[in-house]
Amino acid sequence: MADRFVKGIQSLERIDPLEDAPRGLWEQVRARPDRAPELIALAAAERFAPGAEQWKAAHAGDPSADLARWAVKSHIRISRLEGAAAGLAGAWGIVPDLAALAWLQSRMVFHVGASFGFDPRHPMRPAELLALQGLYPTAQEAREALDGVGRHAALAYAEGKMSGDGKLQGRLVKMVGGHFTKKVAAKFIPGVASPIMAIQNGNAVAELGESALRFYGG
Repeated sequence: MADRFVKGIQSLERIDPLEDAPRGLWEQVRARPDRAPELIALAAAERFAPGAEQWKAAHAGDPSADLARWAVKSHIRISRLEGAAAGLAGAWGIVPDLAALAWLQSRMVFHVGASFGFDPRHPMRPAELLALQGLYPTAQEAREALDGVGRHAALAYAEGKMSGDGKLQGRLVKMVGGHFTKKVAAKFIPGVASPIMAIQNGNAVAELGESALRFYGG
């Protein structure tokens, strides 16, 4: 399954430049599924901040709102293609697709923030990502959780009876927006899952993108 996740990330790179997830991230989220969103957010901050900073500098003459919307539209397109590809694997593609989608969403939020002049290297950016995804009520609470202080996100909802990939899938669904609770049965059928996952991936990215535009754009 780890290989499928890596191939999913690499396929996105051929569509649009997308930095690899750090080596070992997949193993970390599998080992600590209750902390998957926090681990992904911290890894995303390290990986995407330099690129978002350079991207903003390269488009310094473009209007901030237009640049941010372009970033959202670009990531929606990529997410649909990734979802369609993951859907070919049926049930085996769901968890890797969720992980790849969470990684893609993270990059989008960093680029939207940078478009409006927010420093992508600031320690509040990964906290804002988690708050925008609805995992924490406020960015400050998310920052405290990232620092190992305050109420852990896993206590915010009941999933204590879940384990292994079930718990990881639950955490990733929560992170990407909850759209994957719909039409679950059809996702177990290779081919049939492709259009469903493409649409749901696009919807999840679009929804988070609009939230990010409002948050950073004012």
